[in-house]
Amino acid sequence: MRTDILQADMAHSLPWLAALLTAAALSTATAAPPPAAEGVPAPSNVRGREYPKIHPDLSVTFRATAPNAKTVAVAARAADSGMNGNTPFVMKRLDDKGTWEVTTTPLRPGFHYYDLIVDGTKVNDPSSETYFGWNQQTSGLEVPDPALDFYSVKNVPHGDVRVIRYKSSVTGQTRQSFVYTPPGYDTSGNTRYPVLYLQHGSGENETSWTWQGKANLIMDNLLAGKKVQPMLIAMDWGYGTKPGQPNPGGRGNEAFPDVVIHDLIPAIDAKFRTRKDRHSRAIAGLSMGGGQAMNIGLTNLDKFASVASLSGAVRNFDSKTSFGGALADAKSANAKLDLLWIGCGKQDGLYKAATTVHESLAASKVEHVWFEGEGSHEWQVWRKHLYDLAPRLFKSKK
Repeated sequence: MRTDILQADMAHSLPWLAALLTAAALSTATAAPPPAAEGVPAPSNVRGREYPKIHPDLSVTFRATAPNAKTVAVAARAADSGMNGNTPFVMKRLDDKGTWEVTTTPLRPGFHYYDLIVDGTKVNDPSSETYFGWNQQTSGLEVPDPALDFYSVKNVPHGDVRVIRYKSSVTGQTRQSFVYTPPGYDTSGNTRYPVLYLQHGSGENETSWTWQGKANLIMDNLLAGKKVQPMLIAMDWGYGTKPGQPNPGGRGNEAFPDVVIHDLIPAIDAKFRTRKDRHSRAIAGLSMGGGQAMNIGLTNLDKFASVASLSGAVRNFDSKTSFGGALADAKSANAKLDLLWIGCGKQDGLYKAATTVHESLAASKVEHVWFEGEGSHEWQVWRKHLYDLAPRLFKSKK
Protein backbone atom coordinates (compact mmCIF):
# COMPACT_ATOMS: atom_id res chain seq x y z
CA MET A 1 0.00 0.00 0.00
CA ARG A 2 3.06 2.27 -0.07
CA THR A 3 4.55 3.63 -3.26
CA ASP A 4 8.00 2.31 -2.47
CA ILE A 5 8.18 -0.59 -0.03
CA LEU A 6 11.98 -0.81 0.03
CA GLN A 7 12.44 2.90 0.73
CA ALA A 8 9.78 2.75 3.45
CA ASP A 9 11.55 -0.17 5.12
CA MET A 10 14.88 1.66 5.11
CA ALA A 11 13.33 4.85 6.47
CA HIS A 12 11.54 3.07 9.27
CA SER A 13 14.38 0.76 10.34
CA LEU A 14 16.64 3.47 11.72
CA PRO A 15 14.26 4.81 14.39
CA TRP A 16 13.38 1.25 15.36
CA LEU A 17 17.04 0.38 15.89
CA ALA A 18 17.73 3.62 17.72
CA ALA A 19 14.86 2.99 20.10
CA LEU A 20 16.03 -0.56 20.71
CA LEU A 21 19.58 0.49 21.50
CA THR A 22 18.34 3.22 23.84
CA ALA A 23 16.22 0.72 25.74
CA ALA A 24 18.66 -2.19 25.62
CA ALA A 25 19.47 -2.03 29.34
CA LEU A 26 15.78 -2.25 30.24
CA SER A 27 15.21 -5.07 27.76
CA THR A 28 17.42 -7.49 29.68
CA ALA A 29 15.58 -7.06 32.97
CA THR A 30 14.38 -10.37 34.40
CA ALA A 31 11.64 -9.12 36.71
CA ALA A 32 8.11 -9.75 35.43
CA PRO A 33 5.94 -6.66 34.83
CA PRO A 34 2.81 -6.11 36.91
CA PRO A 35 0.03 -8.46 35.80
CA ALA A 36 -2.20 -6.92 33.11
CA ALA A 37 -5.97 -6.96 33.23
CA GLU A 38 -7.46 -10.22 32.01
CA GLY A 39 -7.66 -10.45 28.24
CA VAL A 40 -8.55 -12.81 25.42
CA PRO A 41 -6.50 -14.18 22.53
CA ALA A 42 -6.59 -11.98 19.42
CA PRO A 43 -8.85 -13.34 16.65
CA SER A 44 -5.80 -13.22 14.35
CA ASN A 45 -3.84 -15.68 16.52
CA VAL A 46 -2.77 -19.08 15.28
CA ARG A 47 -5.32 -21.49 16.70
CA GLY A 48 -4.53 -22.43 20.29
CA ARG A 49 -2.08 -19.57 20.96
CA GLU A 50 -2.81 -17.42 24.00
CA TYR A 51 -0.78 -14.42 22.86
CA PRO A 52 -1.11 -11.77 21.54
CA LYS A 53 -3.79 -11.14 24.17
CA ILE A 54 -6.25 -8.25 23.91
CA HIS A 55 -7.38 -6.54 27.11
CA PRO A 56 -10.66 -4.68 27.79
CA ASP A 57 -8.99 -1.28 27.24
CA LEU A 58 -7.64 -2.57 23.86
CA SER A 59 -4.08 -2.73 25.09
CA VAL A 60 -2.36 -5.90 23.87
CA THR A 61 0.13 -8.20 25.56
CA PHE A 62 2.69 -9.79 23.22
CA ARG A 63 4.95 -12.68 24.20
CA ALA A 64 7.89 -14.17 22.33
CA THR A 65 10.50 -16.83 22.97
CA ALA A 66 14.05 -15.87 22.05
CA PRO A 67 16.58 -17.46 24.47
CA ASN A 68 19.71 -15.97 22.87
CA ALA A 69 18.37 -12.51 22.05
CA LYS A 70 19.71 -9.35 23.62
CA THR A 71 16.76 -7.14 22.58
CA VAL A 72 13.23 -7.96 21.45
CA ALA A 73 10.49 -5.54 20.48
CA VAL A 74 7.24 -5.44 18.55
CA ALA A 75 6.29 -2.73 16.05
CA ALA A 76 3.71 -2.06 13.38
CA ARG A 77 4.87 -1.87 9.78
CA ALA A 78 3.13 1.42 8.94
CA ALA A 79 4.19 4.78 10.26
CA ASP A 80 0.53 5.85 10.50
CA SER A 81 -0.65 2.66 12.18
CA GLY A 82 -2.98 2.80 15.17
CA MET A 83 -0.42 0.59 16.89
CA ASN A 84 1.81 3.43 18.13
CA GLY A 85 2.72 4.34 14.57
CA ASN A 86 5.73 2.15 13.88
CA THR A 87 7.53 3.10 17.10
CA PRO A 88 8.45 -0.16 18.80
CA PHE A 89 7.16 -1.45 22.11
CA VAL A 90 10.28 -2.83 23.78
CA MET A 91 9.83 -6.21 25.46
CA LYS A 92 11.27 -7.27 28.81
CA ARG A 93 12.84 -10.64 29.46
CA LEU A 94 10.83 -12.60 32.03
CA ASP A 95 12.98 -15.67 32.72
CA ASP A 96 16.10 -17.63 31.87
CA LYS A 97 14.16 -19.60 29.24
CA GLY A 98 14.06 -16.58 26.98
CA THR A 99 10.44 -15.51 27.41
CA TRP A 100 9.89 -11.87 26.47
CA GLU A 101 6.76 -9.80 27.05
CA VAL A 102 5.30 -6.33 26.66
CA THR A 103 1.85 -4.85 27.18
CA THR A 104 1.14 -1.96 24.84
CA THR A 105 -0.83 1.19 25.30
CA PRO A 106 -4.45 0.93 24.06
CA LEU A 107 -4.45 0.37 20.30
CA ARG A 108 -6.78 1.63 17.60
CA PRO A 109 -9.28 -1.04 16.54
CA GLY A 110 -8.70 -2.68 13.20
CA PHE A 111 -6.03 -4.65 11.39
CA HIS A 112 -2.32 -3.99 11.88
CA TYR A 113 0.66 -5.48 10.04
CA TYR A 114 3.50 -5.92 12.53
CA ASP A 115 6.89 -7.50 13.20
CA LEU A 116 8.83 -8.86 16.10
CA ILE A 117 12.26 -7.21 16.08
CA VAL A 118 14.92 -9.52 17.47
CA ASP A 119 18.33 -7.93 17.86
CA GLY A 120 17.37 -5.43 15.16
CA THR A 121 16.05 -8.00 12.67
CA LYS A 122 12.37 -8.03 11.74
CA VAL A 123 10.74 -11.48 11.88
CA ASN A 124 7.19 -12.80 11.84
CA ASP A 125 5.46 -13.69 15.09
CA PRO A 126 4.86 -17.48 15.11
CA SER A 127 1.81 -16.94 17.33
CA SER A 128 -0.07 -14.85 14.75
CA GLU A 129 -1.41 -15.67 11.33
CA THR A 130 0.44 -14.09 8.42
CA TYR A 131 -1.15 -12.08 5.61
CA PHE A 132 0.27 -11.01 2.27
CA GLY A 133 1.24 -7.36 2.73
CA TRP A 134 4.34 -5.25 2.15
CA ASN A 135 5.21 -7.72 -0.64
CA GLN A 136 5.65 -10.62 1.76
CA GLN A 137 3.85 -12.78 4.27
CA THR A 138 3.59 -10.51 7.32
CA SER A 139 2.20 -11.00 10.81
CA GLY A 140 -1.18 -9.40 11.35
CA LEU A 141 -3.03 -8.33 14.49
CA GLU A 142 -6.80 -7.88 14.49
CA VAL A 143 -8.07 -5.64 17.30
CA PRO A 144 -11.89 -5.90 17.37
CA ASP A 145 -13.85 -2.67 17.49
CA PRO A 146 -16.36 -2.77 20.37
CA ALA A 147 -18.62 -0.38 18.44
CA LEU A 148 -18.66 -2.18 15.06
CA ASP A 149 -19.69 -5.66 14.00
CA PHE A 150 -20.59 -5.30 10.32
CA TYR A 151 -17.51 -7.33 9.34
CA SER A 152 -17.88 -9.99 12.05
CA VAL A 153 -18.91 -13.60 11.54
CA LYS A 154 -22.62 -13.78 12.33
CA ASN A 155 -25.29 -16.46 12.26
CA VAL A 156 -26.47 -15.55 8.76
CA PRO A 157 -26.33 -17.33 5.39
CA HIS A 158 -22.79 -17.25 4.07
CA GLY A 159 -21.49 -16.96 0.54
CA ASP A 160 -18.37 -18.62 -0.82
CA VAL A 161 -15.01 -17.35 -1.94
CA ARG A 162 -13.86 -19.40 -4.91
CA VAL A 163 -10.44 -19.52 -6.55
CA ILE A 164 -10.43 -19.52 -10.34
CA ARG A 165 -7.50 -19.70 -12.75
CA TYR A 166 -7.39 -18.35 -16.27
CA LYS A 167 -4.79 -17.93 -19.00
CA SER A 168 -3.94 -14.32 -19.78
CA SER A 169 -3.55 -13.44 -23.43
CA VAL A 170 -1.88 -10.19 -22.31
CA THR A 171 0.85 -11.54 -20.03
CA GLY A 172 1.06 -15.09 -21.36
CA GLN A 173 0.75 -16.41 -17.80
CA THR A 174 -1.87 -18.32 -15.85
CA ARG A 175 -3.43 -16.04 -13.26
CA GLN A 176 -5.87 -16.54 -10.41
CA SER A 177 -8.73 -14.56 -8.91
CA PHE A 178 -10.68 -14.85 -5.68
CA VAL A 179 -14.39 -14.57 -6.45
CA TYR A 180 -17.13 -14.04 -3.86
CA THR A 181 -20.46 -15.65 -4.72
CA PRO A 182 -23.49 -14.75 -2.58
CA PRO A 183 -25.45 -17.24 -0.47
CA GLY A 184 -27.65 -19.45 -2.64
CA TYR A 185 -25.65 -18.91 -5.82
CA ASP A 186 -25.53 -22.63 -6.62
CA THR A 187 -29.25 -23.11 -6.08
CA SER A 188 -30.52 -19.96 -7.78
CA GLY A 189 -31.23 -21.58 -11.14
CA ASN A 190 -30.58 -19.29 -14.10
CA THR A 191 -30.30 -16.11 -12.03
CA ARG A 192 -27.57 -13.82 -13.30
CA TYR A 193 -25.59 -11.43 -11.13
CA PRO A 194 -23.80 -8.09 -11.47
CA VAL A 195 -20.06 -8.04 -10.75
CA LEU A 196 -17.92 -5.74 -8.63
CA TYR A 197 -14.24 -5.88 -9.61
CA LEU A 198 -12.46 -5.03 -6.36
CA GLN A 199 -8.73 -4.31 -6.21
CA HIS A 200 -6.14 -4.36 -3.41
CA GLY A 201 -3.35 -1.91 -2.66
CA SER A 202 0.36 -1.88 -3.41
CA GLY A 203 2.29 -4.77 -1.91
CA GLU A 204 -0.85 -6.89 -1.45
CA ASN A 205 -2.59 -9.42 -3.67
CA GLU A 206 -5.85 -11.10 -4.65
CA THR A 207 -6.23 -12.65 -1.17
CA SER A 208 -6.18 -9.33 0.67
CA TRP A 209 -9.81 -8.23 0.40
CA THR A 210 -10.88 -11.59 1.83
CA TRP A 211 -8.39 -12.08 4.67
CA GLN A 212 -7.58 -8.49 5.66
CA GLY A 213 -10.64 -6.70 4.31
CA LYS A 214 -13.28 -9.31 5.23
CA ALA A 215 -15.21 -8.39 2.09
CA ASN A 216 -17.09 -11.70 2.13
CA LEU A 217 -18.31 -11.20 5.70
CA ILE A 218 -19.30 -7.61 4.99
CA MET A 219 -21.36 -8.80 2.02
CA ASP A 220 -22.91 -11.70 3.97
CA ASN A 221 -24.11 -9.30 6.66
CA LEU A 222 -25.37 -6.68 4.20
CA LEU A 223 -27.29 -9.33 2.27
CA ALA A 224 -28.79 -10.75 5.47
CA GLY A 225 -30.03 -7.24 6.29
CA LYS A 226 -31.40 -6.80 2.76
CA LYS A 227 -29.23 -3.72 2.34
CA VAL A 228 -27.46 -4.67 -0.86
CA GLN A 229 -28.06 -6.27 -4.26
CA PRO A 230 -26.75 -9.85 -4.54
CA MET A 231 -23.55 -9.62 -6.55
CA LEU A 232 -20.30 -11.34 -7.39
CA ILE A 233 -17.02 -9.76 -6.30
CA ALA A 234 -13.95 -10.54 -8.41
CA MET A 235 -10.63 -9.84 -6.66
CA ASP A 236 -7.56 -10.14 -8.88
CA TRP A 237 -3.81 -9.61 -8.54
CA GLY A 238 -3.23 -6.00 -9.58
CA TYR A 239 0.08 -6.58 -11.34
CA GLY A 240 1.13 -7.79 -14.78
CA THR A 241 3.60 -7.05 -17.54
CA LYS A 242 3.64 -8.08 -21.17
CA PRO A 243 6.13 -10.78 -22.28
CA GLY A 244 9.50 -9.36 -23.22
CA GLN A 245 8.70 -5.96 -21.79
CA PRO A 246 10.37 -5.72 -18.38
CA ASN A 247 10.03 -2.27 -16.87
CA PRO A 248 12.69 -1.70 -14.20
CA GLY A 249 11.39 1.81 -13.58
CA GLY A 250 7.77 0.77 -13.13
CA ARG A 251 5.70 -1.08 -10.59
CA GLY A 252 5.18 -4.16 -12.68
CA ASN A 253 1.48 -3.39 -13.08
CA GLU A 254 1.62 -1.61 -16.42
CA ALA A 255 -0.31 -4.34 -18.28
CA PHE A 256 -2.99 -4.79 -15.64
CA PRO A 257 -5.62 -2.57 -17.35
CA ASP A 258 -5.36 -4.75 -20.46
CA VAL A 259 -5.61 -7.88 -18.32
CA VAL A 260 -8.89 -6.65 -16.84
CA ILE A 261 -10.46 -5.76 -20.17
CA HIS A 262 -9.18 -8.59 -22.35
CA ASP A 263 -8.77 -11.48 -19.89
CA LEU A 264 -10.42 -11.04 -16.50
CA ILE A 265 -13.86 -9.86 -17.56
CA PRO A 266 -14.17 -12.61 -20.21
CA ALA A 267 -12.98 -15.23 -17.67
CA ILE A 268 -15.53 -14.15 -15.06
CA ASP A 269 -18.32 -14.00 -17.65
CA ALA A 270 -17.39 -17.49 -18.88
CA LYS A 271 -17.19 -19.15 -15.46
CA PHE A 272 -20.12 -17.48 -13.68
CA ARG A 273 -23.69 -16.49 -14.41
CA THR A 274 -23.08 -12.78 -14.86
CA ARG A 275 -25.07 -9.92 -16.29
CA LYS A 276 -22.87 -8.68 -19.09
CA ASP A 277 -24.10 -5.14 -19.64
CA ARG A 278 -22.08 -2.13 -18.44
CA HIS A 279 -24.69 -1.17 -15.85
CA SER A 280 -24.01 -4.53 -14.16
CA ARG A 281 -20.25 -3.97 -13.82
CA ALA A 282 -18.48 -1.84 -11.23
CA ILE A 283 -14.79 -1.40 -10.54
CA ALA A 284 -13.30 -0.22 -7.24
CA GLY A 285 -10.01 -0.40 -5.41
CA LEU A 286 -7.98 0.89 -2.50
CA SER A 287 -4.79 2.95 -2.70
CA MET A 288 -2.95 1.72 -5.82
CA GLY A 289 -6.11 -0.18 -6.71
CA GLY A 290 -8.15 3.02 -6.39
CA GLY A 291 -5.99 4.69 -9.01
CA GLN A 292 -6.33 1.59 -11.18
CA ALA A 293 -10.11 1.58 -10.78
CA MET A 294 -10.39 5.21 -11.84
CA ASN A 295 -8.12 4.68 -14.82
CA ILE A 296 -9.67 1.41 -16.01
CA GLY A 297 -13.26 2.36 -15.28
CA LEU A 298 -13.28 5.89 -16.66
CA THR A 299 -11.39 4.99 -19.83
CA ASN A 300 -13.64 2.00 -20.48
CA LEU A 301 -17.14 3.35 -19.88
CA ASP A 302 -18.44 0.91 -22.47
CA LYS A 303 -17.60 -1.81 -19.90
CA PHE A 304 -18.29 -0.09 -16.54
CA ALA A 305 -20.99 2.27 -15.31
CA SER A 306 -19.80 2.47 -11.67
CA VAL A 307 -16.33 3.46 -10.46
CA ALA A 308 -15.00 3.88 -6.91
CA SER A 309 -11.71 5.07 -5.42
CA LEU A 310 -11.03 4.05 -1.80
CA SER A 311 -8.13 6.19 -0.53
CA GLY A 312 -7.04 6.03 -4.14
CA ALA A 313 -3.61 6.93 -5.43
CA VAL A 314 -5.00 9.64 -7.73
CA ARG A 315 -2.67 12.62 -7.89
CA ASN A 316 -2.64 15.81 -9.99
CA PHE A 317 -6.29 15.27 -10.86
CA ASP A 318 -8.03 17.62 -13.27
CA SER A 319 -11.67 16.95 -14.10
CA LYS A 320 -11.17 18.33 -17.60
CA THR A 321 -8.10 16.36 -18.65
CA SER A 322 -7.54 13.34 -16.38
CA PHE A 323 -8.37 9.85 -17.59
CA GLY A 324 -8.58 10.86 -21.20
CA GLY A 325 -11.01 13.67 -20.47
CA ALA A 326 -13.74 11.18 -19.52
CA LEU A 327 -15.20 13.70 -17.07
CA ALA A 328 -14.62 16.87 -19.09
CA ASP A 329 -18.27 17.14 -20.11
CA ALA A 330 -20.23 16.88 -16.86
CA LYS A 331 -23.58 16.30 -18.57
CA SER A 332 -22.18 13.42 -20.63
CA ALA A 333 -20.31 11.92 -17.66
CA ASN A 334 -23.38 12.10 -15.42
CA ALA A 335 -25.44 10.34 -18.07
CA LYS A 336 -22.90 7.53 -18.47
CA LEU A 337 -22.02 6.94 -14.81
CA ASP A 338 -24.46 5.22 -12.48
CA LEU A 339 -22.09 5.89 -9.58
CA LEU A 340 -18.78 7.66 -9.03
CA TRP A 341 -17.65 7.15 -5.42
CA ILE A 342 -14.62 8.83 -3.77
CA GLY A 343 -13.56 8.23 -0.16
CA CYS A 344 -10.57 8.70 2.14
CA GLY A 345 -9.70 8.80 5.84
CA LYS A 346 -8.93 12.23 7.25
CA GLN A 347 -5.57 11.14 8.68
CA ASP A 348 -4.48 9.46 5.44
CA GLY A 349 -1.48 10.85 3.59
CA LEU A 350 -3.62 10.74 0.44
CA TYR A 351 -6.45 12.77 1.98
CA LYS A 352 -5.37 16.03 0.36
CA ALA A 353 -5.23 14.39 -3.07
CA ALA A 354 -8.64 12.78 -2.51
CA THR A 355 -10.22 16.09 -1.48
CA THR A 356 -8.75 17.66 -4.62
CA VAL A 357 -10.57 15.03 -6.69
CA HIS A 358 -13.81 15.67 -4.80
CA GLU A 359 -13.56 19.46 -5.03
CA SER A 360 -12.67 19.39 -8.72
CA LEU A 361 -15.62 17.12 -9.47
CA ALA A 362 -17.95 19.32 -7.44
CA ALA A 363 -16.77 22.47 -9.19
CA SER A 364 -17.34 20.81 -12.56
CA LYS A 365 -20.79 19.55 -11.47
CA VAL A 366 -19.83 15.90 -11.98
CA GLU A 367 -22.18 13.89 -9.77
CA HIS A 368 -20.40 11.73 -7.23
CA VAL A 369 -20.45 10.45 -3.65
CA TRP A 370 -17.82 11.86 -1.27
CA PHE A 371 -17.15 9.75 1.84
CA GLU A 372 -14.75 10.83 4.55
CA GLY A 373 -14.22 9.82 8.14
CA GLU A 374 -11.59 9.25 10.78
CA GLY A 375 -8.69 6.95 10.04
CA SER A 376 -5.44 6.66 8.13
CA HIS A 377 -4.24 4.39 5.30
CA GLU A 378 -5.59 1.21 6.86
CA TRP A 379 -7.97 -1.69 6.44
CA GLN A 380 -10.44 -0.47 9.05
CA VAL A 381 -11.13 2.55 6.81
CA TRP A 382 -11.50 0.44 3.66
CA ARG A 383 -13.89 -1.94 5.38
CA LYS A 384 -16.09 1.06 6.16
CA HIS A 385 -15.72 2.21 2.57
CA LEU A 386 -16.97 -1.09 1.18
CA TYR A 387 -19.82 -1.10 3.69
CA ASP A 388 -20.98 2.26 2.34
CA LEU A 389 -20.20 1.59 -1.32
CA ALA A 390 -21.76 -1.83 -1.85
CA PRO A 391 -25.40 -0.84 -1.09
CA ARG A 392 -25.15 1.99 -3.64
CA LEU A 393 -24.18 -0.29 -6.51
CA PHE A 394 -26.35 -1.57 -9.34
CA LYS A 395 -29.28 0.71 -8.67
CA SER A 396 -31.02 2.69 -11.40
CA LYS A 397 -30.66 6.46 -11.21
CA LYS A 398 -33.84 8.15 -10.08
